[in-house]
Amino acid sequence: MSQDLLIGTVKGPGESAHEYRFITPDNARTKVGEFVYYPVSVDGTERLILGKITEKAIVRTLPDAFLADPHIPPSEVAELIGFDAATPELYEVTVSIAGYFDPRFKGFVNPRMMPDPGARVHLASSAFLTEVLSPKTEGAPGSAHLGSLLTRAAGEVPVVLDVKNLVSTHLAILASTGSGKSYTAGVLIEELLRPYNRAAVLVIDPHGEYHTFREFENHPAFSQGGYRPRVRIIPHDQVRIRFSSLTETDVRSLLPMMSEKMNAFLGKAFDRVRGRKGDGHLWGLQDLFNALDAMRTEGAEDDPSSNASTIEGIRWRLEDRFARSRIFHDRDHLPLPELFAPGQVTVIQLNEIDQDMQQVIVSTLLRRINRARMDTKNGKVHDGETYVPYPVFVLLEEAHRFAPAGATVVSTPILKTILAEGRKFGVGVGLITQRPGKLDSDVLSQCMTQFIMKIVNPIDQQTIASSVEGAGRDLLDELPALTKGQVVVAGVAINTPVLCQVRSRLTSHGGETIDAPQEWLDYFGVAQEAARVQDAAVLRPQAKTERFRGYHI
Repeated sequence: MSQDLLIGTVKGPGESAHEYRFITPDNARTKVGEFVYYPVSVDGTERLILGKITEKAIVRTLPDAFLADPHIPPSEVAELIGFDAATPELYEVTVSIAGYFDPRFKGFVNPRMMPDPGARVHLASSAFLTEVLSPKTEGAPGSAHLGSLLTRAAGEVPVVLDVKNLVSTHLAILASTGSGKSYTAGVLIEELLRPYNRAAVLVIDPHGEYHTFREFENHPAFSQGGYRPRVRIIPHDQVRIRFSSLTETDVRSLLPMMSEKMNAFLGKAFDRVRGRKGDGHLWGLQDLFNALDAMRTEGAEDDPSSNASTIEGIRWRLEDRFARSRIFHDRDHLPLPELFAPGQVTVIQLNEIDQDMQQVIVSTLLRRINRARMDTKNGKVHDGETYVPYPVFVLLEEAHRFAPAGATVVSTPILKTILAEGRKFGVGVGLITQRPGKLDSDVLSQCMTQFIMKIVNPIDQQTIASSVEGAGRDLLDELPALTKGQVVVAGVAINTPVLCQVRSRLTSHGGETIDAPQEWLDYFGVAQEAARVQDAAVLRPQAKTERFRGYHI
């Protein structure tokens, strides 16, 4: 690596035990987030100690008087007085040490040997970074090519993630609106469905943005030999939840203004139906009604009518919420083998469904897949609808709806369970949110890989700083300055945190921002004007006729 560009000289240690400072006249190549190294001998072997630039400050520049007139370049002023202005500026650069890459551990080892003052600092070559930053090579089995290193030319240093760690220890994608989080999620799903991964993926889509995944089926980049990914889109009007898969908490969360007495009766009715039918057996709303009706006179033999109003109140709420719903059925639901299969992405569109109903749907689906994977893994089932013999990955858009901060909704407990234990049973979760501050901090802290894009809200920044361990403070300070498509990647899916430019999608992006000015102009186009005139003519009521001397006029 001796041919690598010599870029500076070590000045001394930094403020913390893993930092040092060097002096350089090179402003162009010493960007925050860039990688440099110094050589050192460790146990008789020369090691290249890689570090990332975290801060830069100017320590020498031209006098302010040289800068007073914007029409005269400072270099000309300096030349007039005989000052050598070839490299008048000097910079003090702070570097955070990552260590040397050890292929045996597939990670960086910090030898805790600071460079001596006067030691030479080199700019790490792109070939060296390609070798050590990413745990996988592009196109290898179990790899996900997300983009390239932001501090280098596009494509020069690919950022390739380890899919095994990414999906098994969970993912968080955090970004403000319009920063490109759903675009980035689309790139990741593309990688998961490529021939070298063939993953089983479910996407919960509250906005209907992921319908463009259908392009996977006919795109040459996704086919190899006999493999071609399958895409299943389930629109909101085809979502079905079997009533017997609901818990008492699910049902209660959808019933308005329940008194303590109502909750007590509902709980008893649930216990009786489940005790009589047993777990895993079908039962429906009518079974719950029957159990409630049987309790009308229980404990009130002296006044048989005392429970009647309470029972009627529960029945009315149940009928209003469930009997008239197209989502809840006694028998129909979404079979797990149809939702999950290797080489398949299933998108469940929840747009036009109330948020509290979305929480119940997600809670039910997560409980079912988690139970199915546990029973399959433990050898309790060997076939049938609950037999899922492969790991699965579930991506949740608008994750703060399903695990909000400061509150527990029906989907929060099962999400926490999967985040804590899902790795053992092959259930991975990806959470996407535009408001990290509104997401439960315990849930966020369980995601071991993070994609963090532009965040300007101070509360969201504070939440990330307190909940995300993988990204250093230096990279988090960059969040407000990131532009669309730029992302901090940190966690177990990559060897060290990096700034990444997300690659272009192979397929169309379904979440493009609406071009309001163009649509307003289109409204006055010739075709739209003609259509409006035609519509108005069709709807115009016909004048009534009157009969005069035997004729209609």
